[in-house]
Amino acid sequence: MIELDEQQQAARDWFESLRDRICAEFEAIEREAAPSTGSGEARFDYMPWERLDPDGSPGGGGVRGLMKGQVFEKVGVNVSTVGGSFSPDFAQSVLGAAEDPRFFATGISLVAHMANPHAPAVHMNTRFLATTKRWFGGGADLNPPLPYEEDTADFHARLRAACAAHDPTYYPRFSKWAEDYFFIPHRGVHRGVGGIFFDHLEDHFDAHFAFARDVGEAFLDVFPKLVRRRMATPFSDEDKARQLEWRGRYAEFNLIYDRGTLFGLKTGGNVDAILMSLPPLATWS
Repeated sequence: MIELDEQQQAARDWFESLRDRICAEFEAIEREAAPSTGSGEARFDYMPWERLDPDGSPGGGGVRGLMKGQVFEKVGVNVSTVGGSFSPDFAQSVLGAAEDPRFFATGISLVAHMANPHAPAVHMNTRFLATTKRWFGGGADLNPPLPYEEDTADFHARLRAACAAHDPTYYPRFSKWAEDYFFIPHRGVHRGVGGIFFDHLEDHFDAHFAFARDVGEAFLDVFPKLVRRRMATPFSDEDKARQLEWRGRYAEFNLIYDRGTLFGLKTGGNVDAILMSLPPLATWS
């Protein structure tokens, strides 16, 4: 086990409690769908994993939560708390690590791929990192294969409200950051309909921790509503084909550009947990 200070423990406890509440809500949605489909109730399967630092010392670990159901074709909700030392090359790219490669990171990462192509896929992540600096980062973005203006508006409105409670500049800054970040340069298209993305919220631990918590609460409030709104919508073969093609774009982004994927692989995280973001099925035509 790695030793945690008060701030690190508080952040870890929050991310784990948020995981529990999200997983419970997603399982509740599956129970609601089970009577109409005649299927059994899907539940999360949890796989704990441990990490060793390159010198063999304990480097923390995490738990991968995975569920495959009638509504959520594949959803992963991961929590991790890791620490150790970055490689010299990677340390140069991380805030505050060039001076000292030792690091600590704790967070939650979620990706949901839906069975119904009218129900939007989604990504959410919040995290706390410590090197010679300390900061929060994260965000949430909606990824519908078949976008609905109503869903996009509701998702953004809830994130806008979460941001406005802390700083009037947050939503304009962080929604633009998401628009720029979740873009696939080689395709010339955005990955989805946006959301917010933020990083390097340094110092002022209590204020930034409160904001990270509100982002998690906003996600837990709005996304299940969108799922319930669309999960029973009839769909055609053409709709499904569009979903599978879109998932290919999603996979390309996560494997080529996503910072979280790179961070997990560079720090010796569990490969199955890192790559749980990939869709269960995709096509390239």
